[in-house]
Amino acid sequence: MSDFQADVFQNEYLPAGGNTLDAVITVNSSATASPRGGSGGKSLVEVIIIDVSGSMNEDRGRKIQAAKLATMAAVDTLDDGVEFAIIAGTDRAHQLFPRQGLATADAASRKAAKDIINRVRADGGTAIGTWLQLAAQIHRARPDAISHSILLTDGKNQHEAPHVLQASIDACVGLFQCDCRGLGTDWNISEMRLVANALLGTVDIIPSPDDMVPEFQSLIASAMKREVGKVALRLWSPKGAEIEFLKQVSPTIEDLTPKAVAINDLTSDYPLGAWSPNESRDYHLRVRIPAGGVGDERLGARVMLAIDDEAEPVALVRAIWTDDENLSTRINREVAHYTGQAELAEAIHDGLAARAAGDDGSATMKLGRAVQIAHETGNVASARLLEKVVDIEDPKTGTVRLKRNVAVEDEMALDVRATRTVRVGKQGQ
Repeated sequence: MSDFQADVFQNEYLPAGGNTLDAVITVNSSATASPRGGSGGKSLVEVIIIDVSGSMNEDRGRKIQAAKLATMAAVDTLDDGVEFAIIAGTDRAHQLFPRQGLATADAASRKAAKDIINRVRADGGTAIGTWLQLAAQIHRARPDAISHSILLTDGKNQHEAPHVLQASIDACVGLFQCDCRGLGTDWNISEMRLVANALLGTVDIIPSPDDMVPEFQSLIASAMKREVGKVALRLWSPKGAEIEFLKQVSPTIEDLTPKAVAINDLTSDYPLGAWSPNESRDYHLRVRIPAGGVGDERLGARVMLAIDDEAEPVALVRAIWTDDENLSTRINREVAHYTGQAELAEAIHDGLAARAAGDDGSATMKLGRAVQIAHETGNVASARLLEKVVDIEDPKTGTVRLKRNVAVEDEMALDVRATRTVRVGKQGQ
């Protein structure tokens, strides 16, 4: 199993009249000697959802063939003893294997699953909400397990209304985490981001069918490492204070504010999902407090870690008002870094939106600013993605020119990966 620790970084000094506290919370898990399945061990449930609609027959059948190979590779990557199921999605959801419930991974069940997967044919439409509903039904049978799904689609949610998809997503919250992958360039990023954000997962593009097998293997391998299924940041704030936001800022930017679960009038839990040993994530907390005068001190928030609903205190976020400008104007290193990473993601999204709208001037300005921030913060991955969309003349000043011909998959990759960040002290890696 895993042990957890957390640290809080902030500049607690505010000028007279200041009312905003920013802090970065770093949460680390570390491995202990307890093996999975031992005392207190958690079981794993994996449900793989693959699009088998008619569009998967495109590219002379390469898509559906790659999806089948990737799903079979995923089954082979499951640890022995993991419970699993396979869902085929069209305008309805079909449970491919087992016929109902869950199977336990071993040599016999893997062979049986792969035999059925190999016989799948692509046909029909796309109704992603029905796929999620069936996955929720399967996961609901194992409420105490660490539950994870992969959802693959190559198209848009054309055969159900948006409110149906949203209701289906809402019904899945808290039951399982879901990593979403879009194959090719005809799927809708906002739809998949909606699913992934609500279900504490990731979203990414698989540009080519040839990339599917390693991607599925990687996703399953990561899921197999998870040992703790229910982790939350528990935040208490005094009367008069308001938590403006809590955002995960590493390894990706995700707004956790809407996911708050009230414990009482002053305390809320912010779910962090399942964790693996030796994992580390960073969170940006902003608290609004009543303004104070020089010499005043006030508690802004109490930070706790809740593991399986058992909370332990971590640190305090507090304010001290001062007339010393050297103290009050000092920006905490961690806060400054992640504020820049958030600005980078926003500049990329705004620049791509302006480009799509034909506003080349705004697109050039926004994407140029993104290049500048990526250069300043050492976000090499974002810089390389930006190079496929703009010609960079001077990264220090953000001087760029829009490329005339940009591959759709490169533009989509920049969009979906814009929220990936580099950690403080990890620039250039």
